[in-house]
Amino acid sequence: MVKEIQDGITVLNQPAGHVENNESIVSAVIRETYEESGWRVKPKGILGFYTLTPFHGADTYHRICIVCDALEQVSFELDPDIIESVWLSETEINAHALRSPLVKKCIDDLTSYAKSKRSLIPLDAICNDYL
Repeated sequence: MVKEIQDGITVLNQPAGHVENNESIVSAVIRETYEESGWRVKPKGILGFYTLTPFHGADTYHRICIVCDALEQVSFELDPDIIESVWLSETEINAHALRSPLVKKCIDDLTSYAKSKRSLIPLDAICNDYL
């Protein structure tokens, strides 16, 4: 998890960001996780696809939650918008303000996935042939 400031309040979020031009989603996951947490990760699969319009007339956000293996922390220099990166239990996460309802939804889905025999959506379901 990463701590960041939103409207003057410290909130929790998963490392997240935008896909750069000509960048695959998986490459963006690796880059954004490194930039925001200093961790090197290996993406395993897609947990789910999520959509949020925070209020009427606002931009709609699309989130793809990709489950990763944490390999190693290689940097402590984080994006300027990030206060710190932290490892927290689900109980600790629930005690904090969250950036959006999607943070909790992704955590709930990950908990459900971990308890089930359900498979992740394979990463090769993402077509990068036309980047």
